Amino acid sequence: MTASDLPAAARDDLDAGLAALGLDPALAGPLARYLALMLRWNAAYNLTAIRDPREMVTKHLLDSLAMAPAVAGLPTLADLGTGPGLPGIPLAIATPGLRVTLVESNGKKARFMREALRQLGLGNAEVAESRIEALDRPGQFAAITARALATLPQILALGGHLIAEDGVLLAMKGARPDDEIAALPAGWALRDLRPLRVPGLDAERHLVVIGRAHSTNH
Repeated sequence: MTASDLPAAARDDLDAGLAALGLDPALAGPLARYLALMLRWNAAYNLTAIRDPREMVTKHLLDSLAMAPAVAGLPTLADLGTGPGLPGIPLAIATPGLRVTLVESNGKKARFMREALRQLGLGNAEVAESRIEALDRPGQFAAITARALATLPQILALGGHLIAEDGVLLAMKGARPDDEIAALPAGWALRDLRPLRVPGLDAERHLVVIGRAHSTNH
C-alpha cells in the first residue's frame, strides 16, 4: 500500500490540515505513506482502535502535528508510550532537525514502527522497545512527550528521569488539566499551558509544558 492508496477524501483532509497548521504541503507525501502503512498493519496488529482513514488523518496525524511548533528547535525528544508512533513519527517527519526516540514496550507496535521508519527512510527517529521507567537514558532528552498516556504526575513518575536538567515535559491533553497540574510532584512546575487548534477536530486540546522548579521557588 502506498500513499496513493489512501482515499482521496483523506488526502484532501491532510492537505487542508497541513495548510491550516501552516506546515509545508510537501509533508503530505510521507505522512500519507505512514498512514497507509498503519492502515495495512492495523488489520492484523490492532495498532489503533480508529479504522476510518479520514478520522485517522484528523485524530492521529493532525492532532500530533498541532504540537509541531513546540518542538521546533529542540535537539531531542522522547515519545513515551508512543503506540504506533504518535505523535513521534509525524513530528519526526515534520521536523528533520529533531532526533526522536519512540518508547514502546509492545513488541508488535515496536515492530511496526521499525518497518515504518525503514520504509519512510526516516533517519532522525529510533525505536526503543522498553518500558518507560526501564529506559536507562537519564537526562538525555531536551523534551519528553506523551499523548493520552497517563496523568501528568504519572508521566513524570515514569519518565521524569529522562528529562535534561533544563528540559521539559510536553504533554498533550484534552480539557485544561487543572487538577493534574495542582498535583504535580515536588520539584516540577508549570511552564506554559496553551490551547491547540487541531484542524477538523471539534474538541478541546491543550499543550501542557512542565519543567523542573528552580531552587529560587520556595
